[in-house]
Amino acid sequence: MNNIRMSVLATTVTAIALSMACGYSYAEQVVKIGVSSPLTGINASNGKDIENGVRLAVEEANAQHIKLAGQEVRFEVDSVDDQSDPRIGVQVAQKLVDDGVAAVVGYYNSGVALPSAPIFAKAGIPLIDPAATNPAITRQGYKTVFRIIATDVQNSGNAGKYAVTVMKAKHIAVMDDRTAFGQGAVEEFKKAVKAAGGKIDAAEYTNDKAVEFNAQLTNIKAADADVLYYGGGDNQAALIVKRMRQLGMHTQFVGSGGIADSIFLNVAGPAAEGAMAWEYGRPIDSLPRGKAFQEKYKKRFGIDILTYSPFAYDCAWVVIDAMKQANTAKPAEFLPALHATHYEGITGKIAFDENGDLKNPSSTLYQVKGGRWTPVTTIGAE
Repeated sequence: MNNIRMSVLATTVTAIALSMACGYSYAEQVVKIGVSSPLTGINASNGKDIENGVRLAVEEANAQHIKLAGQEVRFEVDSVDDQSDPRIGVQVAQKLVDDGVAAVVGYYNSGVALPSAPIFAKAGIPLIDPAATNPAITRQGYKTVFRIIATDVQNSGNAGKYAVTVMKAKHIAVMDDRTAFGQGAVEEFKKAVKAAGGKIDAAEYTNDKAVEFNAQLTNIKAADADVLYYGGGDNQAALIVKRMRQLGMHTQFVGSGGIADSIFLNVAGPAAEGAMAWEYGRPIDSLPRGKAFQEKYKKRFGIDILTYSPFAYDCAWVVIDAMKQANTAKPAEFLPALHATHYEGITGKIAFDENGDLKNPSSTLYQVKGGRWTPVTTIGAE
């Protein structure tokens, strides 16, 4: 009897040991990719667009059963709501660090990115930017910050030169929302106008919560401006265009990035017709994988893409690709692979310069024709 019990016990112990060994061998390695964007407030739609882009990439990566150092990886999205508020942004940045994320995709707002980037740099965690365009974000001296979208120097610089040399505008006005993004975009536009031999006849500003612009637009109308270049968000841009039409202004509205989307069209309504905006990258319909991305995004989330989900999707895949190249999810070890990135993304070819900015950025001018944003011209990389 004792021998039988001993035999059963030995068999049981052996089975448990084998089970534990097998479990250990095949255990998943969980790798968190952080996302910081505004998920509440006026910018929530754009913030969710960014989050969805990352989520789609992560789901596709998990379907591939990627292995690092011989162990299968399950990627997880760790998303936080920075509310487009620099103070909140810093708080949730620290939360992502405490959560042990391997990398972060963010931000929508330059004003949130600027104070948050140092937190990730101190922790040695890569930050890949899909939307925030203020040049200073990648010029703070950190080797952990990357951006896969044209900066204000490039996008608004193109806009300023084009206004003078192609549109032949003689009287140019500018207006911004006093955010790091809006003000930065307008400053770069002004520099480019002056460099091209043009001049600014009116400079106005508002704040990013305002809904009334009568005083500013009256001054711009009095200056007989040919062109108004606006730096700010899509919703507010639409309200400005509506008010311009109500005031009988014939000034050509030209927006900075993030305006040529469905939000602007829906808010502006018929007033949107003829409005222009400079956007980052080439038209997605013209890119080899652009249409397929739009289709799978809509199938997965039930809505159309806005401006930034393709860039956010590429951010996530650039990180995952760097991990694959380095065969590890440890930030310090895959960071060199990020610097050496040569990735063919939805948005085009991605490689970084010494600051972490895109080597060959492009931007496209769009105009609303027949109620749709239509490409006019593209400047930059093929």
